Amino acid sequence: MKRVLLALALIVCQFAVCFAQSDFQKAVARYKNVSTTTAAVTKTAHKDAVAQDVVTKGKLTMKRPSEVSIVIDGGKDQLLMQGTTFTMMVKGKKHTTSSKTNVQFASFQTVFESILSGGAKDISALNDLDITKKGQQLVLTITPKAESKKAARRMLFSSLVITLDTKTSEVRSLRMNERGGYTEYTFSGFQFK
Repeated sequence: MKRVLLALALIVCQFAVCFAQSDFQKAVARYKNVSTTTAAVTKTAHKDAVAQDVVTKGKLTMKRPSEVSIVIDGGKDQLLMQGTTFTMMVKGKKHTTSSKTNVQFASFQTVFESILSGGAKDISALNDLDITKKGQQLVLTITPKAESKKAARRMLFSSLVITLDTKTSEVRSLRMNERGGYTEYTFSGFQFK
């Protein structure tokens, strides 16, 4: 009986992954014929210990095959993905890492490369990715797994949440949940070229 239940659970799980992958591919199909996407960005930095959120404006640029650029406040704050290289500029101070050496960025890179390829890059094998559908939105949650408690304390974020509009293919938001708060980027005014 346990084997039958386990087999059914595995089938349901595989069906859910295939269904989620299918929803994802439909949601990002528009990017197959697009080389560059731009949008306006509103960045909200929330700290639990501070009453007032810090809100700034900027621009999102995404280029095939694997470039994502969020530039805020005239370049003082930036979040850049160029292939396997990730660069963060916070208040003019530059931090660089790679998805090859910093595993918490590996799934982020794979998901955005899949978006930019119109779903051609398979994301179903990502074991730290959960996809849920909420009305017209597809919510992709990446929860990186730390190898130890020490490694967990050094992680920049506890989870990344990417929200896609299933009708327009627009990335609505990117939220990095951190200890004691979050940083959320909301996007509007998309232009596909």
